[in-house]
Amino acid sequence: MMEFPTLDETHDPARRSFVEDANRPDNDFPIQNLPLGVFGTRADSTPRIGVAIGGHVLDLKKASGAGERFTEQARGALQKTSLNSLFALGLAAMRDLRRTVADMLDQGSSSNQVRRHASDLLTPLGACTLHLPTKVSNYSDFYAGIYHARAAGALLRPEDPLPENYKWVPIAYHGRASSVQVGHGAVQRPLGQRPPTAAGTPPSFGPCERLDFELEMGFYLGGGNRLGKLIPIAEAAQEIAGFSLLNDWSARDIQRWEYQPLGPFLSKSFATSISPWVVTLEALEPFRVRRFTRPEGDPAPLPYLDCESDRERGGIGLTLEVWFSTAKMRAENMAPARLSHAKFEQMYWTFAQLLAHHSSNGCNLLPGDLLASGTVSGPGKDERGCLIELTWRGTEPISMPSGESRKFLEDGDEVIMRGYAEREGFRRIGLGECRGILIAAGGKSE
Repeated sequence: MMEFPTLDETHDPARRSFVEDANRPDNDFPIQNLPLGVFGTRADSTPRIGVAIGGHVLDLKKASGAGERFTEQARGALQKTSLNSLFALGLAAMRDLRRTVADMLDQGSSSNQVRRHASDLLTPLGACTLHLPTKVSNYSDFYAGIYHARAAGALLRPEDPLPENYKWVPIAYHGRASSVQVGHGAVQRPLGQRPPTAAGTPPSFGPCERLDFELEMGFYLGGGNRLGKLIPIAEAAQEIAGFSLLNDWSARDIQRWEYQPLGPFLSKSFATSISPWVVTLEALEPFRVRRFTRPEGDPAPLPYLDCESDRERGGIGLTLEVWFSTAKMRAENMAPARLSHAKFEQMYWTFAQLLAHHSSNGCNLLPGDLLASGTVSGPGKDERGCLIELTWRGTEPISMPSGESRKFLEDGDEVIMRGYAEREGFRRIGLGECRGILIAAGGKSE
């Protein structure tokens, strides 16, 4: 059975960095976090690997080139322009790298190379261009949140909201890896076939009229598995490199017309946004919790989806939020409004179960592959992680502070997703932000 790594000095809440803004209580990226990403600067636009610390990025390519306490394998992986090679080294190598970087950034490390050459190795976040963390070969999106599944099902099939198989099998679809983008720019409204407006009339083709966001967590594969080799549930967590926020943009009108019988296609493949920083599983160790307790009468997971370690520590205590602003709000200097907040630990299936199921037929998963949780919603109205739930398919519009209302997204709207983990006795750490501003559809409609 898998042994979870014990907490060590990298989780010490009293530890401080010489990068002073990292020590602020509200900062997402204290020395206890050290999320990985890929960035460029105005002086050198070449993508390279870095670590976020406070409001800065530490250039790991430069830092490792000097050879200070980095293994030869790590130095090689850190010369790449994506995190795939680093993730492929496995969790033990990433744990060693995290410990090394924490020592270099520690407040007491007055003689180390990073502090001596801080002006060359540390760049303010505002001066960086952030890139996709990995070259995503494959992207699979699950449906692991039962509160979302029930709500979405009630809108489509009120007499039978949950599919018959939901409590037995983690449901997913294979998404489009090529349209995964880093979440800080524009997202174009898609064109597509929209359902007929009346019986006997043809569908129409044009801009999506019911565009939605979905609040999700994405996670990246570490070493992966070869074709035909299963990843046992007890070992699945060791194959996960880290987590990012994810927005699964959804064209609800196009989805409603196309989803039978094979599920979503063009309603999802036009864009998926992810936050640029990968918070490692090691950083999240203090926030591991028991997995979601199934209601009495629900079936127990089949043996290949169940083990003691996943029952005891399969959940993660993350709070996820959706913030929203319209073009009018930004023009009037109004702050974004919070639409939703939900607890990731309320997901029906754990990330280890999703991974074990994905590989259970022998499917080979590659380093840097991206998997997503599905919409993270809770039982309360303000815990709904998408607009189709929040507005009950447009029948209950949301009122904005500007006096505007929304049923679905309009051009110029900005969606901001945030997340954090906190627990008494440990330092709060954050996931950063996943942003996207909706722009008008391109191309031509008929």
